[in-house]
Amino acid sequence: MKKSRVQSSFLAELRKVPIVQVACEKLGVSRNSVYRWRKEDDAFAKAMDEALEEGEKLVNDMTESQLLALIGEQHWPAISFWLRHRNAKFRDRIEVTAKVERVDKPLSPEDQELIKSGLLMALPQHTNHEPSPE
Repeated sequence: MKKSRVQSSFLAELRKVPIVQVACEKLGVSRNSVYRWRKEDDAFAKAMDEALEEGEKLVNDMTESQLLALIGEQHWPAISFWLRHRNAKFRDRIEVTAKVERVDKPLSPEDQELIKSGLLMALPQHTNHEPSPE
């Protein structure tokens, strides 16, 4: 099969399923060949990026359709997912309320520790932040 025809077929497959390995297997072409073409040919690289993006949009549309079908069936996890990701009222958030008064005196050591603890609690849990020594 001619290289340009294989490349066109490959790009068409990516538009359907945006996974390079799947498109390669369907056409019997190696991933190494595809990535070599990508490296050597800027036009092919751009076309590949566009095909991947188009394929991702297609999969996103299909996925959203399935999610809406589950919502229609009153599937609670689907309803919850939709609300948390599409409605600001239901997003996970931290709310902080405080009364602020101006005080012109230095903080006590206890107040300093309390503030440090509060700030550390406000940091995302996936980060590893240790208080810096003073």
